[in-house]
Amino acid sequence: MRVGLNLVYLVERSGGAGTYARELIPELLRAEPGIQITAFASRELDPADRATPWGREIEWVGLPVTVTHGPPWNALLALRAQWLALPRIAARRKLDVVHGLANVAPAVAPGVATVVTLLDLIPMHHPEAMTGRERLGWRLWGVSSARRADRVIAISEAARADIVSTLGLDADRVDVTPLGVRAPDRPRAAPSGGRPMVLCVSQKRAHKNLAALVRAIAGLDATLVLPGSSGPYEDELRRLADDLGIAERVRFPGWLEQPQLEQLYAEAACFALPSLDEGFGLPVLEAMARGVPVCASNASSLPEVVGDAGLLFDPHDVDDIRATIARLLKDPGDLGERGRLRAREFTWRRTAEATLASYRRALEGRG
Repeated sequence: MRVGLNLVYLVERSGGAGTYARELIPELLRAEPGIQITAFASRELDPADRATPWGREIEWVGLPVTVTHGPPWNALLALRAQWLALPRIAARRKLDVVHGLANVAPAVAPGVATVVTLLDLIPMHHPEAMTGRERLGWRLWGVSSARRADRVIAISEAARADIVSTLGLDADRVDVTPLGVRAPDRPRAAPSGGRPMVLCVSQKRAHKNLAALVRAIAGLDATLVLPGSSGPYEDELRRLADDLGIAERVRFPGWLEQPQLEQLYAEAACFALPSLDEGFGLPVLEAMARGVPVCASNASSLPEVVGDAGLLFDPHDVDDIRATIARLLKDPGDLGERGRLRAREFTWRRTAEATLASYRRALEGRG
């Protein structure tokens, strides 16, 4: 099978979408011996990705675009590269399938089957969480890619139901490939004493509902740590913490490299994610894999990921969030171990096998 992957979005700080690509590709290579992968990337591809063992096994094709900066019309330039240049190159190289891993697949690709992963529909449900440029980009390529692709991949059953109902797609065209998690090399040490730390690894955007988490912490004797890139929403959170008189108990360490993040997981008494909408909820699964007791919203895909290995709360009810966190801090019981066991069910090999099955359905659909 000759597969093209649209990785134009893959830059150094690609978040969960970056993790998806970096974990899926090596598992595709292992699960399908003989597979040939061509990866289409932007000028901002991290050289470290090319240098990985899997990066040396695939062929890279650079497209003359950037994704994090450029002129106001840069989104149109990136779209043209992915919708016009990419399919021409794919046809010339006689690829069987082109897969867009982050919402973008070619609008027209003669002779090539197309698959697109829609990570979520947050730009449609929570436009306030996105910039005008991001909303424009989603309207230009996300919806169109989903409607034109041979197969659409959702990363959870909840996301699949949302895609089908919101976009009006035929349910038979949408496959589910849950994400996976890599277990840490070493078991997590018990948190040290002192004031307990509540950890939330999340983008700082309005739909993540972090303001409710800050308000919940105001009524607890705990510290809240919110790592990740800063932005306008972080400014709001800082002002809120200051207004509540808990600025010294809400920490914003910024973007962290993996060793620093692992240290936070080791120190955390619990993990909390109050998000209103998630395509999957990978940070929750990563905390569970490390044995951190978790609690999360009872919304969208999060109950699907947490199962019976964590606690759920109403993200619109600050008192419920506070009470749930307090319960975890007082007596987590065996939730740490149950979370670790549940996380073992979510493997990247399983993701790769489900993705390959979607490719085959796309090829069968093309005849």
